[in-house]
Amino acid sequence: MSGQLAIGIDIGGTKVAGGAVDASGTVLARSRRDTPDRSKSPEVVENTIVEVVDELVETVRSDGLGEVVAVGIGAAGFVAADRATVVFAPHLSWRHEPLREALARRVQVPITVDNDANAAAWAEWKFGAARGETHLMIVNLGTGIGGGTVIDGQVQRGRYGIAGEFGHMQVVPNGLRCECGNKGCWEQYASGNALVREARALIAAGSPVAEDLLSGVGGDPSKLTGPLITAAAQSGDPTAIELLAEIGEWLGVGIANLAAAFDPGTFVIGGGVSAAGPLLLDPAREMFRRQLTGRGYRPEAKIVAAELGNEAGLIGAADLARLGQ
Repeated sequence: MSGQLAIGIDIGGTKVAGGAVDASGTVLARSRRDTPDRSKSPEVVENTIVEVVDELVETVRSDGLGEVVAVGIGAAGFVAADRATVVFAPHLSWRHEPLREALARRVQVPITVDNDANAAAWAEWKFGAARGETHLMIVNLGTGIGGGTVIDGQVQRGRYGIAGEFGHMQVVPNGLRCECGNKGCWEQYASGNALVREARALIAAGSPVAEDLLSGVGGDPSKLTGPLITAAAQSGDPTAIELLAEIGEWLGVGIANLAAAFDPGTFVIGGGVSAAGPLLLDPAREMFRRQLTGRGYRPEAKIVAAELGNEAGLIGAADLARLGQ
């Protein structure tokens, strides 16, 4: 197999994932590193990105897969309209970081930088769950909440490039403190971090309903993760099911607000927490219908699971880079 490939890099709060992607959205080679601690300098994160890119370029060359013509970076943060600068990343050390310039000195093909959820929205619109949809919004539940919008085949980035930060809408006045600096942000109630926090709070309170979850991590609540809670729920653990339902209800509240403002045809729910499937989405759909303004008198957006999984961001970042968008 040969052809023009692009490398997509998805940078989240916990991982730097990369893939060499062809024009059909197929990932032909993969690489992954842990995201450096956010106390580290921006250069450390950039070094990690370059390591992933170099590994993928070598794999493409040695396996005869084709030619790498571009690199697309999908970053979990606010990316300026210049598509080169990460203005602010709550889970990373970037503050007005000239990321494209820093990487261009070390990567020999054109580079584009975008928000990771914008990239995922593009991938799901072009290759995944929202093909043919004219008005798409994606909500990615991971460490926090990312969001992106595609209207009539165009990613909507906003005047300053920072559209789609849905996770930082305030849903609880004076609520829980968020890493962005504000209180009551949506991602404090409907994200992977929120799921783990609530499970650990039950354990810290000595609640007997959390005994099975605690036993599942050998008595060490610090080892509890979102995937472990999801797996427990899928195995029938009632407390894990209840915790996911609570996250789903908060998800429904937020997307009802988004529907009131933007009236999309489809919401795609992605990110790691979406692996819970109906355990998350059914409570979200029910709460969405209860909270939707004009309910009963207006069309309702579809709420569907992402099809491309955790690779949506890197697939979209690669395709946008190849197309120069």
